Amino acid sequence: MVLLKRLAAAFCLLLCTAAAAQSSRAIEIPGWFAESFLDFRDDVRDAAASGRRVMIYFGQDGCPYCKRLMEANFSQRDIADATRRDFVPIALNLWGDRETVWLDGRTRSEKDLAAHLRVQFTPTLLFLDEKGAVALRLNGYQPPPRFRLALAYAAKAKPGGETLAQYLAARPPPQERTIAPAPGVFREAPLALAKGRPTLVLFDARVCDPCAEVHDAFRRPELQAALKSMNAVRVDSEGTRLVTTFTGVKLTEAQFAASSDVSFRPALRFYDADGNEVFRIDGYVRRFHLASSLDYVLSGAYKTQPSFQRYLQARAEREREAGRVVELW
Repeated sequence: MVLLKRLAAAFCLLLCTAAAAQSSRAIEIPGWFAESFLDFRDDVRDAAASGRRVMIYFGQDGCPYCKRLMEANFSQRDIADATRRDFVPIALNLWGDRETVWLDGRTRSEKDLAAHLRVQFTPTLLFLDEKGAVALRLNGYQPPPRFRLALAYAAKAKPGGETLAQYLAARPPPQERTIAPAPGVFREAPLALAKGRPTLVLFDARVCDPCAEVHDAFRRPELQAALKSMNAVRVDSEGTRLVTTFTGVKLTEAQFAASSDVSFRPALRFYDADGNEVFRIDGYVRRFHLASSLDYVLSGAYKTQPSFQRYLQARAEREREAGRVVELW
């Protein structure tokens, strides 16, 4: 039975590889990713028997962040070795039709499983522990120094144990850029969240390379114009200033970041005019995706299109049809 499953998985992988080879936008997956029959109950059980955990990768062709993960992260020997040592890595296509069996026993296609798990970004990585619980979820790309920390955490994380934010706080990143927020773009004081129109809260840190890049992007006129239509608040995730939440509760910046499930910085939280969170970004993001996230919320598109990826595809196509260059990376 095991042999038959392996042969079937290998045949399925061969078909998928052949199909991907026909696309110039295909993302090459490392050959050491597992050949799985995509019954994740079996995958979790088999991984645990070998002293490892399951890592599920959701990606798609043409995704620059997925390409970066494969070429900048998994190409590094120590990252590849740690992944192979501690995890059974399994690749899924965000829009794929292969049949999967999730931990609840239900059969779904890859794309239906992605929708069930509310995958909004590619890459998204789910790390499952020995019992199938999600030990860590990474929504979006993280550069190698941060990704190494995420792998180490996911290999040992336990329910009710140390959070990723606590783990990261005890392991400061290497020397990074000091942020330089554009003046007048974000509300600095008072830090009070107000209803009445959409709100963006940007959680950053004073020394943080990706944060500095986001602040650079917000210097662009088109992004600043979008921010004028919403309440834009900057919160230092390690800060001590008081933040007044939508419900009137006063928290320090650090407490507010913790209550908002912030681990890696920058993190963006979008709220509607009534103070309800409607969208979030937790991974490394470039200008087009940043601008698209603002439009996704301000236009109200999130109300009718729950898939941010489909919204991105449609927006990129409109931009190209209008003769504008779309720089995804």
